[in-house]
Amino acid sequence: MQIFSKVLTDTDVRFRFSLPTHCLQHLDFAGNNSVDLHVKDSCGELRVIRCLKRDGDYDKPVLSKGWRQFVTYYELTVGDKVVLYSEDDHNLGSQFRIEAKRRINLFGEEVWGEVTRAN
Repeated sequence: MQIFSKVLTDTDVRFRFSLPTHCLQHLDFAGNNSVDLHVKDSCGELRVIRCLKRDGDYDKPVLSKGWRQFVTYYELTVGDKVVLYSEDDHNLGSQFRIEAKRRINLFGEEVWGEVTRAN
């Protein structure tokens, strides 16, 4: 099930990835301000990406530790898109799946294509 998709901004690419507030309902912070998400990427590899939420009224979640490694691994840039799915993979131990997409021109039509890893 798709949780959200977002076109990347400069801040998303260079520092941290801001998630829509509605994503909080899919995350179990267990009373803490952070949770480590076990995420399967497009290559089937397990990634651990930390999600933080701020205290107070503005508790918008952001991906921090592990996020920049994902950006670098896939050479993501401003304008690319990230899609997060809720998906349990008991063999891998992941709770989510993340995909990177890039706009491509296919037969004169703009579509989102999967971004493969850089290396």
